[in-house]
Amino acid sequence: GICWPVSIYKLIKSKRTEGKSLLFVVIVWFGYLSGLIHKIWFNYDLVIILYISNLILVFIDILLHIKYSRHSMDTLKVPFPLR
Repeated sequence: GICWPVSIYKLIKSKRTEGKSLLFVVIVWFGYLSGLIHKIWFNYDLVIILYISNLILVFIDILLHIKYSRHSMDTLKVPFPLR
C-alpha cells in the first residue's frame, strides 16, 4: 500500500527519526524478505511484485532512518560538558 511511500516522504520532509524504531523496521524488512523467499520457492505468482516493491521501499526507509539519525546525533548539543 501507501504506508511506506508516506513514511519515506515524511522522513525526507522532517529529517527527524524520533518516535520511529529502526529495529521494528528491520524486523518488517526481514518479514518481507521471508515472504518473498517463500513465494519464490513454494508459491510463485504475481503477488511477488508486491513483496519486491515493499522490500525496496522498506530498505529505502531503513537507509533514510540511518542517514537522518546520524545527522541528528551530529547536531545534538549537550547542555553541560561530560566529565
